Amino acid sequence: MDDVTKKVVTQRLASAAGHLKGIERMVADDTYCIDVIKQVQAVQAALNKVSSMILDNHLHTCVTTAIRDDEPDERERVLQEITSVFTMSNKI
Repeated sequence: MDDVTKKVVTQRLASAAGHLKGIERMVADDTYCIDVIKQVQAVQAALNKVSSMILDNHLHTCVTTAIRDDEPDERERVLQEITSVFTMSNKI
């Protein structure tokens, strides 16, 4: 992962972790359920953004390198890897 992406992803993950701790407090304090759900959805959206950023970085680095490689097995492996990530995310 390039340094810029790593820094932004790390910051976003720290923010999401803090937000998650806030949700734990909300549950402990018996905060109105809909308010808790909204905060959970905000953390999910933040994590989805992080996932997209990591995928974008991966496509522009690792995948690009593998596609340019002379080894067809490596190209196929990387393409299968990408496909499996999307297949797994659709099962969730």
